[in-house]
Amino acid sequence: MRRRRTDSADARLIRRTMLRVGLQSAAAVLVTVLLLGVAVIMVVSHSARNDQNRSLATAIAEADDVNDPPAGTWLVIRRAGRTQASPGLPPGLPDEAAMRQAEHDGAPRTAEVSIGDRRYRIRTEQRGDAVIQAVYDLRAAEREARGLGAVLLVCGAIGMLLAILTGAWVARRAVTPLIAALTLQRRFVADAGHELRTPLTLLSTRAQLLRRHLRGHPAEAEVDSLVVDAGQLADILDDLLLAADPRQEAQPRPFDLAALLRDAVSAAEPAADQRGVRLEMIAAPVQLQGFEAGLRRAVNALLDNGIRHADSLVRVVLGSDGRHVRIDVTDDGPGIDTDVLPILFTRFASTPTTANPSERRRYGLGLSLVSEIAARHGGTVSARNHDGGGATLSMTLPTGAQR
Repeated sequence: MRRRRTDSADARLIRRTMLRVGLQSAAAVLVTVLLLGVAVIMVVSHSARNDQNRSLATAIAEADDVNDPPAGTWLVIRRAGRTQASPGLPPGLPDEAAMRQAEHDGAPRTAEVSIGDRRYRIRTEQRGDAVIQAVYDLRAAEREARGLGAVLLVCGAIGMLLAILTGAWVARRAVTPLIAALTLQRRFVADAGHELRTPLTLLSTRAQLLRRHLRGHPAEAEVDSLVVDAGQLADILDDLLLAADPRQEAQPRPFDLAALLRDAVSAAEPAADQRGVRLEMIAAPVQLQGFEAGLRRAVNALLDNGIRHADSLVRVVLGSDGRHVRIDVTDDGPGIDTDVLPILFTRFASTPTTANPSERRRYGLGLSLVSEIAARHGGTVSARNHDGGGATLSMTLPTGAQR
């Protein structure tokens, strides 16, 4: 029986990372080999031309007759209208034009000439009453150049293969611990979410039962808000569980961001009243493509931060330019400590906890989650102090945000 192989998302991530790093390493090696190959060929070609010119100049300087030229070289001597050539001089040579010009002006000249499928380097000089032309066959140099190119090609292919294997090996060693940490994090989130699901379900059920018993009671509105808050908390928990599940991926959906802000402000009013802080909101309907539960967590964190630091007022403003939306949460408190401001959205970047025993302990995670949720939507976060006191925390998101 044939067994079907199933791969986890983490295993697929490892393989993709290995392949990506391997290909990037291969690309780097390929570029390096190409650059080195071009440099080597240029240096070798320049050196070969210099050697050829020296050989031609030496052949001309030692040319007593045309019968014993250096290997791969032919000599042509013209004196008093009489021309002598080395045996086996290729057809189409000598270069009559170069010899006539040398007879006319006496200047030495070197050129490359192609005759048929063969190339020659020719040097023509006037020595005394004779014009001497040395012809060098470039076939041997071309064979050496082709051999060098083949060696570079083979070395490049071997280097690319080794780079792919080495890059994949290094990537696996580097990524495997990260994947293990990610798996542990997902397991923790999944376990915590599962454990919270039961008490949250009980809380929601009891809130709904309480609402039934309080029909017509003045406290009915508060119980309705409690039911809504329990439902939103369940949505947040589902979003966390979905993020921890590597088998599936949430898809962004359109929703009214202004309505989400109104619900969040309404839910935050009891906490604001307890501190004597007034909440204001300015927002027109804005449709956003994103993850509603995650953004609700981010907005709640911004409101919680503003309420804790405000003296009397927190203002929430939602603006849009068509392509981006921006949420500004402004408080009239003392502002953000200048030492904390650069790292405000990093984990555990909170200011020292208050000495008030009734004050809930802070862990410096809320605003870092805001930053991560904004990044998940392709957005950014920022913070700034105001000259007259107070601070504004902003979250900017593209209207068509993608994961």
